[in-house]
Amino acid sequence: QVQLVESGGGLVQAGGSLRLTCAASGGTFSTYGMRWFRQAPGKEREFVAAISYSGLYTNYADSVKGRFTISRANAENTVYLQMNSLKPEDTAVYYCNARAGTGGSSWYRNADFGSWGQGTQVTVSS
Repeated sequence: QVQLVESGGGLVQAGGSLRLTCAASGGTFSTYGMRWFRQAPGKEREFVAAISYSGLYTNYADSVKGRFTISRANAENTVYLQMNSLKPEDTAVYYCNARAGTGGSSWYRNADFGSWGQGTQVTVSS
């Protein structure tokens, strides 16, 4: 089973940028669709972005579209989330998820499946 470790979170002012990294081990990384979810205090975990195993398909939540970019480096078993123009409402713990296979938008947005990392805190101050 794949193990995931997120890094890159921190405190940033509104309008700033952060790049999250998720390093995978223990599985065949190039066969996993990779997703980012986030969870703010008192709220449910929500989908942020996804990328197919090939990297050719990406999908974003409306709230981050145009500001966040997901990418992957299969040779390095790593997926990234570049976050620009950050807003206070982006404050949350961000989780990386690996799900074997592929599917349509709903498949990528379903949080009921896959392996999870421990999360990294992102705090955006106003």
